[in-house]
Amino acid sequence: MASLSSAISNPGHILSPNALAHDVKPKKICYSQCHAFFLPPHRSPICRFAVFSRMGFVSGLERKMTLKSRIFASVTVDTPVNTSPEKVQLPKGDTWSVHKFGGTCMGSSERIKNVAKIVLSDDSERKFIVVSAMSKVTDMMYDLIYKAQSRDDSYLSALDAVLEKHRSTAFDLLDGDELGSFLAQLNHDVSNLKAMLRAIYIAGHATESFTDFVVGHGELWSAQMLSCVVRKNGVDCNWMDTREVLVVNPTSSNQVDPDFKESEERLEKWYSKNPSKTIVATGFIASTPQNIPTTLKRDGSDFSAAIMGALFKARQVTIWTDVDGVYSADPRKVSEAVILKTLSYQEAWEMSYFGANVLHPRTIIPVMRYDIPIIIRNVFNLAVPGTKICRSTEDEDGQGLESFVKGFATIDNLALVNVEGTGMAGVPGTASAIFSAVKDVGANVIMISQASSEHSVCFAVPEKEVNAVSELLQSRFREALNAGRLSQVQVIPNCSILAAVGQKMASTPGVSATLFNALAKANINVRAIAQGCSEYNITVVVKREDCIRALRAVHSRFYLSRTTIAMGIIGPGLIGGTLLDQLRDQTATLKEEFNIDLRVMGITGSRTMLLSEAGIDLSRWKELQNEKGVVADMEKFVQHVHGNHFIPNTVLVDCTADSSIASHYYDWLRKGIHVVTPNKKANSGPLDQYLKLRALQRQSYTHYFYEATVGAGLPIINTLQGLLETGDKILRIEGIFSGTLSYIFNNFIGRRTFSEVVAEAKQAGYTEPDPRDDLSGTDVCRKVIILARESGLKLELSDIPVESLVPEPLKDSASAEEFMQKLPQFDHDLAKKRQIAEDAGQVLRYVGVVDMVNQEGAVKLQTYKNDHPFAQLSGADNIIAFTTTRYKDQPLIVRGPGAGAEVTAGGVFSDILRLASYLGAPS
Repeated sequence: MASLSSAISNPGHILSPNALAHDVKPKKICYSQCHAFFLPPHRSPICRFAVFSRMGFVSGLERKMTLKSRIFASVTVDTPVNTSPEKVQLPKGDTWSVHKFGGTCMGSSERIKNVAKIVLSDDSERKFIVVSAMSKVTDMMYDLIYKAQSRDDSYLSALDAVLEKHRSTAFDLLDGDELGSFLAQLNHDVSNLKAMLRAIYIAGHATESFTDFVVGHGELWSAQMLSCVVRKNGVDCNWMDTREVLVVNPTSSNQVDPDFKESEERLEKWYSKNPSKTIVATGFIASTPQNIPTTLKRDGSDFSAAIMGALFKARQVTIWTDVDGVYSADPRKVSEAVILKTLSYQEAWEMSYFGANVLHPRTIIPVMRYDIPIIIRNVFNLAVPGTKICRSTEDEDGQGLESFVKGFATIDNLALVNVEGTGMAGVPGTASAIFSAVKDVGANVIMISQASSEHSVCFAVPEKEVNAVSELLQSRFREALNAGRLSQVQVIPNCSILAAVGQKMASTPGVSATLFNALAKANINVRAIAQGCSEYNITVVVKREDCIRALRAVHSRFYLSRTTIAMGIIGPGLIGGTLLDQLRDQTATLKEEFNIDLRVMGITGSRTMLLSEAGIDLSRWKELQNEKGVVADMEKFVQHVHGNHFIPNTVLVDCTADSSIASHYYDWLRKGIHVVTPNKKANSGPLDQYLKLRALQRQSYTHYFYEATVGAGLPIINTLQGLLETGDKILRIEGIFSGTLSYIFNNFIGRRTFSEVVAEAKQAGYTEPDPRDDLSGTDVCRKVIILARESGLKLELSDIPVESLVPEPLKDSASAEEFMQKLPQFDHDLAKKRQIAEDAGQVLRYVGVVDMVNQEGAVKLQTYKNDHPFAQLSGADNIIAFTTTRYKDQPLIVRGPGAGAEVTAGGVFSDILRLASYLGAPS
């Protein structure tokens, strides 16, 4: 088959049927404008041989051809041609409005009718309509080429499917002569395609010209059908095969440059023969200066519309698509993305380059020359005005952060290549050698970053190309690597690019700081940074798995969209369950009034856990836990809550008193998971673990909040931190830290016995199930340790002397019931102490003390005068006194309820909202 392959690759040979059958060497023929090869006579009754001209292919026996003329596969059989010798002048300017309808818009007969309605409703004096092939047709045409050159016989049935798709659409849309004319042309084109595909099948190869010729038919057919529908509604309308007008110069396999001068001359010539106020034209396809059919490559119909808009100097170009406009970010990744009313040409250019679904990247260039605005509109939602892309958006921008950064775009599946070495600094030509090697591989460099030290250059390329780039660089710089002038050629895989785009970013202080602050708070590590001197774009490289979280984090910060936090609740007991009820009652208000979206993605107890991908319905979480709960697994739980890449921030809320749960805090914080807890075990546990935890917290943007560990919902920790941060010096902290013991001693008055008051407190739910847990003083001791460490003392629990209220003989009681039965036997000891205090005009109070002067702490039963603030308590209130250098004579007092599920859960809730504020929610 070598000779046939040669003929298809080099269309300057003529092949006889015998040559096809016997592989006879073809004879060279010389035509100035066309070449031909024979096809097997049995393949097509219409086409005995095909003619390939520099404009395209035609059937040789179907009509007479003039070798010097330009010939096309699809003849404009239904287009009236003006044969008058008088030349019609092409009008240009604002009277023209250009519309482009993509494949989705032209996807069915109903959609084509809808497009016709839009065209007819446009009140512009003149309209130029650019259309793509029907939805999926271009892919089907490429598939025909692939199957034919793979010698897959199913290309014939695939071509029949293409034919049937357009036949059935034509029957729905057209009738009479229009239908007959179109079907005749359709059948003619398909016959030619069969012959062409047969040749490709035999050769096992298709040139780019052959491919472009085949795939362009979808546009030819859709343009003809739409023009017929418009004419059917009584409007004069011609259709244009843009290969007769639009001339482009191929610059590479993926790009072409329009020849505006030649195209303008051809447009004027075409219009003089086909004058009309409504023209439907093919998108995507064009011709080379040698009249060979070509395409504007993938997504080129937008480019076609922009070029034609520039040629007509039109009033505007409207790109009709299936989205409401250009979004501030990909709405599939950021649900809060907003439609932008306006974009400048430069902003649209940047966003399209970085993968935003805006326009073909080169679409903007032609219209910029004449300040022609582009409107992006939704063909299925005409009520939305869409996005206007124009020269300047000064008058329409606001003053918020969103006016500086218009949008964000991402590119995935990239790798960074880092070339570094001390021998690079100050050596001319190093960068040139690096990128010359990249060019030789044919790789596309997405981004370049180099420090002023010139010690290293890093750049991003598509991941599929990075191995070839790395290998060639290793080979090209082998001598420098061996000599030590270069230290390494490093590949960093699994990267994504995040780009922030905005024309008004230029010379605006604080934009970069805001961007990087948002990334830091979402615990996103930036691997590389690039920004051009125009300042329209800031580009960062992040890990691929961090990309969506990074996108949501920065979008939330600049557009003040909801601060969304994925939450995992550990321990849905008394405090955890109450917190879930509070979240349920407040969720809607937080969303509507404060832009805070708290989503509980998981709830776990010691035995079962409930997980959700979108957020648990808190109105029935107990019911769902019973119905859909699975066996609890802390590792899987954390992975689920933190693994949602659509939510940039994660917090785990530990509502247990379990030291094994607290032991995970360090790892969670290191992974970028925030922690909120009323669990005292971490901050009162082993000192070395506590110091390690706090050091990590200070080094990262991950937050650890524990206000409810002391005083439930009272602002004890926050007050202490505020005093220290403002430079005050703590002298002494003294307080009643236990709500249970506060209740007991507030009611241990008159002739009441101690055991009687303890039983009452237990009955009222103030004590733990075993009252010894409260009376031992261990809980108060933990709170004292927390405050001492917060103040700067490095103490262990064992360093704090604790006066226990549990009688020594009862410490080993078998049960709480036995303890309560025997407690009255020891009432006289505390009754005696109470009497002594009363005789001195004092009261008994169980307190914790942090003595910063003597660097010690204590938990003990203390007496206070009746006029002392500690003697004025009632119920289960806590009271804490801070004696500092500022508050030395009159201590700073914090007083309020310090026990109970409601206030403790409220304290935890307050910490969660403080976290949301730190992460960007309005305060």
